[in-house]
Amino acid sequence: MEDELRENKLASHEKYRGGIIDVKVDRVKLPDGRTSQREVVKHPGAVAVIAEYRQRIILLRQYRYPVGEALVELPAGKLEAGEPPEDCARREMLEETGFEAGKLELVNHFYTSPGFCDEVIYLYHGSLLEKTCALTGDGEENLQLLMLTRDETWEMLIHNRIKDAKTLIGLWWLFGCEK
Repeated sequence: MEDELRENKLASHEKYRGGIIDVKVDRVKLPDGRTSQREVVKHPGAVAVIAEYRQRIILLRQYRYPVGEALVELPAGKLEAGEPPEDCARREMLEETGFEAGKLELVNHFYTSPGFCDEVIYLYHGSLLEKTCALTGDGEENLQLLMLTRDETWEMLIHNRIKDAKTLIGLWWLFGCEK
């Protein structure tokens, strides 16, 4: 299918190259033969980790400038060029939480906004956690570590206090596994 899509790209013009995203405008041939323009945000991909330690779910509170508020999120981060998603998940867990996961299992992967962006997030379940160091972060993040019980997390979830999509997907998966 990806080859099919590539064949339908008639032209591509890069409009912006940044540290996290690139933006391009493509001219494409539609399945019915018409042509159209598509604005595409290119993203290297990311990971998120659903993790529990001593019967508490590990979450982070982080201010997100684009939406103007602090969001409660799963530990997560951007893939570096050529980095395998599992390696990224391990790195981000350590940087953002100080925990190492003895076991990481890929739960799923999904596109965040496929109408205009190619970002894919690999969602992992981390278990057999061990606290190994203090938070290090990446130097620009302002993170607050939250260690919530399942009941506290459930209350946040059902009262719409969690607004981040990857976190919603991960927590609904976690609570759905109990049913």
